Amino acid sequence: MQDQTVGKENYKADVWTRWLFVVYLLILFWIILLKLGVQFTYLEKRSLNLVPFITLYLSKWEVLMNVVIFIPLGTYAAILGKKWTIGIHIFSFFVLSFFLESIQYIFRIGTFDVTDLITNTMGAWMGYLLFQILTEVLKDSVKTQLIMNWIGSFGTLLMIILLTFLKLNMLPIRYQ
Repeated sequence: MQDQTVGKENYKADVWTRWLFVVYLLILFWIILLKLGVQFTYLEKRSLNLVPFITLYLSKWEVLMNVVIFIPLGTYAAILGKKWTIGIHIFSFFVLSFFLESIQYIFRIGTFDVTDLITNTMGAWMGYLLFQILTEVLKDSVKTQLIMNWIGSFGTLLMIILLTFLKLNMLPIRYQ
């Protein structure tokens, strides 16, 4: 009977994680590919940067945000891809980032920037490590997953609220 209860809790946690992951991906694509629904004037010319950390417009804030926005990807991947090796995880983080950067360049909705490839991959890797470390500390991957799901739920709700306020120009910062 105990095994059935644990299995049921694990199944519920997996479903919860999958839903959070889907919402996260939708938000990520909206931010990166749709630029929050705003047309930026600097996007009129196609741009390609293959030299890491050298662009003039690059700021510490942008680098930090690229890392932070990809941390959830790493935690969700660690939970949902439990049977994958660390190498497969890192490769998949890089491929997703490469895909997003390429799409931005091809459709002239952003810049292909190798710095973004590095920082996005690093952020996802940090999320993966965070999950692994927390699992080691707690000695229970299901408990760790539940904690990450609660954090992810709170973070997702907060992100949706902030993006909504940003889109409605209800914050002191502007993205237009």
